[in-house]
Amino acid sequence: CGFQGFLFNLSPNKLFIEACDEGADAVLAIDRLSNEMTFTGRHNANESLIMNPNDDVGMYLIVITKKRNVGSLLGHAVWKMVEFEIIAYKKTLLHLTEAQSQENKTLLSMVSSVLATDGFYFCTDYDLTHTLQRLANTSPDFQEMSLLERADQRFVWNGNLLRELAAQPELHKFALPVVHGFVVMKPCRINGKIFEWVLISRRSCFRAGVRYYIRGIDSEGHAANCVETEQIVLYEGAQASFVQTRGSMPFFWSQRPNLKYKPKPLISKTANHMDGFKRHFDSQFLIYGKQTILNLVNQKGSEKPLEQAFAKMVSGADKEMIHYIAFDFHKECSRMRWHRLQLLVDAVAEKQEEYGYFMVNAEGKTLAQQTGTFRSNCMDCLDRTNVIQSLLARCSLQSQLQRLGVLNVGQKVEEQAQFERIYKNAWADNADACAVQYAGTGALKTDFTRTGKRTQMGLLMDGVNSMVRYYKNNLSDGFRQDSIDLFLGNFAVDESGGPTPLRVQKDWKFLTLPIIMLVAFSMCIASLLLAGDTWSDTLAYAAIWGGAGLLTAAVIMFYGTDFVDAPKLVHKEKMD
Repeated sequence: CGFQGFLFNLSPNKLFIEACDEGADAVLAIDRLSNEMTFTGRHNANESLIMNPNDDVGMYLIVITKKRNVGSLLGHAVWKMVEFEIIAYKKTLLHLTEAQSQENKTLLSMVSSVLATDGFYFCTDYDLTHTLQRLANTSPDFQEMSLLERADQRFVWNGNLLRELAAQPELHKFALPVVHGFVVMKPCRINGKIFEWVLISRRSCFRAGVRYYIRGIDSEGHAANCVETEQIVLYEGAQASFVQTRGSMPFFWSQRPNLKYKPKPLISKTANHMDGFKRHFDSQFLIYGKQTILNLVNQKGSEKPLEQAFAKMVSGADKEMIHYIAFDFHKECSRMRWHRLQLLVDAVAEKQEEYGYFMVNAEGKTLAQQTGTFRSNCMDCLDRTNVIQSLLARCSLQSQLQRLGVLNVGQKVEEQAQFERIYKNAWADNADACAVQYAGTGALKTDFTRTGKRTQMGLLMDGVNSMVRYYKNNLSDGFRQDSIDLFLGNFAVDESGGPTPLRVQKDWKFLTLPIIMLVAFSMCIASLLLAGDTWSDTLAYAAIWGGAGLLTAAVIMFYGTDFVDAPKLVHKEKMD
């Protein structure tokens, strides 16, 4: 809501939400039976508070109970959600069966798990969903709209939660868009000149989800893990902005977890790839202008067919609007040859100069517009992608700071040691935030982003993160995907109390085979530790039990897709 604080009053029939701001007299009343929302006066909002936290309830209000100020953008405070509370306001539903009650608690835990994911931001009087350039090119009528009305719906993560408020214009002041991603704001000094450096990553809520279960695009052309990243410089009233995007390769492909460390990606043989590809880039052209695609996947092995398919589709697209560069990141940078990333930076230098960036002076006069964007991707659009984006952003920053008079002629951004530490750490933090939200762990290769070089400790941490990703992607991401779909409204709960797919149980293999495998390997170890009468007996017992364990493990791997934690609520289109 567009106020700084609230009081909540729960009466037998209504929930009252009262703004605490001085002079504010708006009180929102929610009927606990009909869910109708109306404004009322303060004198009607003083009914006694009643609330039993153990009630079995069916309607909830999500309240941000703790927030942290991350900085000020053009004089507007930007907040990060730190803690939240889910308040029940519906009359009790005592008629629920035990199974329905348990399912209700599961659904609540799913919503809580999404909200507990780090990276939700909001602003009470500024539109965080748009870039500086988009806001500068709007009409006066647009500026008069409420934040909810004018928000870019791609980045409104609480849009489903606000649908009741959105339907009533008089209630829009109570509805604030919340974005998911990463925001950092840092006051910086170069040559004694102080400027504000800002990095904002906005994660799209269209085709949102987790690594492996959400890949490619959907029928509307929305790409998985699509993130808009804007770098902003504010200096003595002048503003500069540089925007990049990342997103999964925009055709129909999947990579389902199956207990293997790296599942083989599969390209759909039935989908109309070119139609989805065109839908995706038509929207990108409309929003961002020309596109330079930086495809960083391997050009051999299982990733090669994906690169070939992407290149083939680009060859049939508008050459004036799309420029495609395939850069095998792992091959080029193998054996610690990280300096070779400069080859890609040099290859796109002409395009970067052509696309430019957005800039206005202190008087509000537009000095430059960004006419195109770099769309980067690797397999996950996380680790490799973030490294490249940080390098391109530095090139743009070099030009902006020189034009603003912060950098002197001949000076380089990377030579400013104090600022470089801020810059590198912020981009590494951005990588970690995007990676946690999509893959479940911090990003890989952040040692290079933070220090400019690859280290042995960085390689070790990448190994640890890779193993954690393996565990989460196979054994917990189904729940995460279901939670996101529930939160965003991709799955609607049957209010009549009918069963949901959450009640589907695993078959006998899921419990029986792992137990047999553990028992077999345990007996194998016991046979070796508790030697028999002869070594031949000991080895025979160990071989029998070891063989049983290996055979069971092979069966489990063969039926790998039955043992992973697969989503239960995801629509078929999302699983294709």
